[in-house]
Parts: sequence; structure tokens; C-alpha cells
Amino acid sequence: MDFTAPTADQVLAIRVNAGIDELAAHPRFAAASPDMVEAIVEGIGQFAAGEFAPLNRKGDQEGAKLANGTVTLPAGFAEAYRAYVEQGWNAVAGDEAHGGQGLPFTLAANVLENLGAANMAFSLLPMLTVGAIEALAHHGSAEQQALYLPKLVSGEWSGTMNLTEPQAGSDVGALRTTATPRDDGTWSITGTKIYITWGEHDLAGNVIHLVLARTPGAPAGSRGISLFVVPKYLVKADGSLGPRNDLRCVSIEHKLGIMASPTCVMSFGDNDECVGELVGHENEGLKAMFTMMNSARINVGNQGVQIAERAFQQARYYARERIQSARAGGASREPVAIAEHPDVRRMLLRMRALTEGSRALLYYTAGQVDRGALGDSAAQLRADCLVPMLKAWGTDIGCEVASLGVQIHGGMGFVEETGAAQHYRDARIAPIYDGTNGIQAADLVTRKLGYEQGGVLTSIFAEVARDCANVPELAGLATDCTAIVQWMASEASLDDRLAGSVPFCTMSAVAVAGWQLQRQAAALAGDDTPQVRAKAVVARYFAEHIASEARGLKAQATAGAGLLYALDAEALAG
Repeated sequence: MDFTAPTADQVLAIRVNAGIDELAAHPRFAAASPDMVEAIVEGIGQFAAGEFAPLNRKGDQEGAKLANGTVTLPAGFAEAYRAYVEQGWNAVAGDEAHGGQGLPFTLAANVLENLGAANMAFSLLPMLTVGAIEALAHHGSAEQQALYLPKLVSGEWSGTMNLTEPQAGSDVGALRTTATPRDDGTWSITGTKIYITWGEHDLAGNVIHLVLARTPGAPAGSRGISLFVVPKYLVKADGSLGPRNDLRCVSIEHKLGIMASPTCVMSFGDNDECVGELVGHENEGLKAMFTMMNSARINVGNQGVQIAERAFQQARYYARERIQSARAGGASREPVAIAEHPDVRRMLLRMRALTEGSRALLYYTAGQVDRGALGDSAAQLRADCLVPMLKAWGTDIGCEVASLGVQIHGGMGFVEETGAAQHYRDARIAPIYDGTNGIQAADLVTRKLGYEQGGVLTSIFAEVARDCANVPELAGLATDCTAIVQWMASEASLDDRLAGSVPFCTMSAVAVAGWQLQRQAAALAGDDTPQVRAKAVVARYFAEHIASEARGLKAQATAGAGLLYALDAEALAG
């Protein structure tokens, strides 16, 4: 079936949850007028549906191909990407000094939401470029910014993150790639990186790799990591392309999903001629990496929303078209569409509530990021706390909704011809990359829990409880979350906190998402339209079913680590 952008719900989330009108009152974002916002949301929705969505199935079936060191994509991808660049979609939130439009991050999040719902694998290309832009914008020299950012912002060139090595996954400090000084002030890069998303392809004029490596005499572990910009083609001082750098794609992974996204094994310096430039200072690569990762984790959380939306659209269409059996509680004995059966109706309503709830959380987070960019330090701290919730719960939701979509299709969902299985396969990577969801939860209960001695998190839950005082399920969930914060901060050991981190992260995300759905319903109250009636039901279902379910996780969040270690590793495996 065709993809249609959920424009009305996106505009609502941008207006209510991100607070776009408040952002537009600031001179920096004055261009984000209501007319501009609607034009962007409608325009990118139409573009995604017309250009990216038709390539989704083709990309899954044909995939990326590697031959003679060059990765190519199926027919149509190059033309679609060229149109994306030419229409300026990559530059929406880019710095005006480098050719961007200077609009809020919230609107860039909407661009990626629509592209990813239309074609998740393809949308990873611009998504990775965002991380490269962020790293260079925050840590690059003026010369590096002038040389690389204009064409990264436009999308003419794409960017990557090169972190992972065979022995260094989540433990980035174990990496072995080296950087040796050259006589001209550049560095010679040598090493191998794996899982490099869009590390090689034929759609952009150049690929700008950001590579973590060790310099001579660097301290062991993560303290000795530096960041380097390593272009596929060397760039001359005037911005024109020079010779090919000494780097190559050795292979591309055969994966469960996102087949059209080339996941590359990259080799640097086979001939000792790979040239890189230091970004920032030596041994400060970890700081630059977190700049990239924070942006990436928001955008990966966005992917959960994307795949949920696409799976829900397909499931609701199928459920209205598939005629099967009479409704058990109905008066007629005539077969009806399966959407009329109570359990299918339950699954559809759950899919919708989870999708719209995760979208509300996405745009609330994006709005806080934009406020942080305007100098609101409290909003920035809040955004930092919301990021692990969005990345972890948002991607879990993507998997659950895609799985429910397969279930609604029944046997036709398990075979490939309907496309429901592709959404399920594509969704599964999102809880893994850019920091597994377990790492997100650990971040929440270690680093983020400590913000203002727990005050940032408790202030969020206090607002949820206050605004949802007439919604007992959400108010109670917020109270439970506050109690867990207090227990973790005062009584729990580090092992206890980590043991309860995943259920607590889920509870926190559900509380915030449910709160933001209630805000949407309140903003629409008074009108009698299909959107208003639907939102009221969705918000109520989320509170009564999903928030109530999340409250049941409190026992897991506070159980401690003792039982997890009641068996040693050998006994556990046996």
C-alpha cells in the first residue's frame, strides 16, 4: 500500500508538544511562522510519499551492492536523493552561515520522520550526515567548518560516524585504529571500522568520514581517543575535490533488515596514505563523539516513530479490507472486515496509541532541544534526560507496533509479499545501534539521574502529576517514577540501579508520552471533528491501558540486583 504522511497529527505535535509558536517568538527562529511550519510538514510529506516511499520495497528486495570497492543502490535512488538535495530538505535546520535555513531542529525532526516512515533504510543517509554536521559545528576549526559544512548542510556530500571495531563495540575505549602525525600537520590513519552506515555509496559527491583513532602515546581507554575527519576524496583549499583518499569498503553486511542501507566494513590506510585532519584537540574525541551520539540517539528514537507509523498505516488498511467471519457480538451473521473484531480492534488502537504517544514524546524532546539551543539551560538538561527515554522506548515501540502489524495480517504478514514483514525486520536494528537500549537505560539511571541531585527528573514527573491530576493512571505513574528516583538516589547500589534501569526507563517514557498526549487532547477540546474525537480516545486508551501496564513495572525497577546474581555465569548458562 502507499504511504501517506500523517500531517495533521505531526502539525499538532509540533504546535502543542514542541511549542513551535513560542520558539518562533525568538528572533533566531522567527521564520518558523505557522504558514512556514505547515508548508514544510505538508511539503516533506508529499516529497517522502512521492520520491522515497516507492523505493522502499525495491530497496528491500534488491539491496545495496558492492563491486570493485564501489557500493551502488537500485535504480531510482540517485534521482530521489538528488531531488532531496536540490529541494533543500537537508538544509532545513542548518546554520545559515553555511547555507542552511536556520529553522528549529523540531522541523528537521519532521523531515526525518517523513523520510524514514517512507523508507527507513534510505533515510539513514541524511540522518548520519546530521551527526557529522553536529560534530564539526561544535568541535571543528573555522577552516574545517568552511571547507566541509556547506556541502554537508546541503546534502551534496554525506557524512558517517566511524566508531565501532571488531573488538570495540559498546566499549569504544578498546579501539585500535591509529593516527600518526604527518609532516604537513595532517595525520595518517590506519585501521578497520565495522558497521559503518552508508560508509560507501554512489549517491553523494563525497563521503566525509568522522573517525575515532588513537594518537602516539595516548592514554589507555576512552581517555586516549581523538576524532579525525577523513574524506573519501581529499578536498582542496578551494573546496574542489582532489584524489581518492586511501580508504575503501572491504565488504557490506548481510542483514536482517534495512537492506538498502549499506552497512560497511571500512579499511583505512592499506597503503599508509590515508589522510585525516584532527577535529578539536587530541584525546578529546569522546566529547565530540557524544555530540554526534546525542543527535543520533534522538534521530534513532525518531525511527521508532517512523516504522510504527508505516506499520500502522499498512495494518489498518489491511484490517479494513480483509473480510473474515461474523463479529461474535454483532447482530448479523454476515462476515465482516477483521477491523470489526474486538481483538483486532484492540491491536489497532494499541498501535495508534503507541505511535501517537511516541510522536508526542519525540516533538516534546525536540522542542526542549531547541530551547537549549536558545540558551535555556534548564530545557537543555531536560532534553538530555528525555533522550534516553525517547531512544529506548521509542525504538521498543517501533518493534512492538511492527510486530502487531504482522499479527493483524496473520499468515499474510509472515510471508514477504505483503511487506508487513519488512517493517518488522527493519525495526529491529533501532534498539541496537547508537547505543543499545540497555545502555540508554543505564545512562538514565547513572549520569542523568545525577542532574541536580535527581531534581531534573523529579521536576518532569511533578509536572506530569500536576497536569494529569484528573488522570489517575498517569498521575500515579508519575508518583511511582518519583519514588524510584528517590530510592535509586538514596538507597540503591549501582548494581541495583542498573538492574532496574530498563523498567524505570520504560515507566518514565510512558509517563511523559501519556502527559504529552493529554496536552494534545486538551488543546483540541471544544471542537467536534474526527481528529478531536479520535485524539480523546487515543489519549484515554494510552492512560488506561499503557500507563496502567507501565505501573506494573515498579516492582522490577526496585527489585535490586540480588536475584540476577543468585546463579554464577556457568550455572546460568547451564
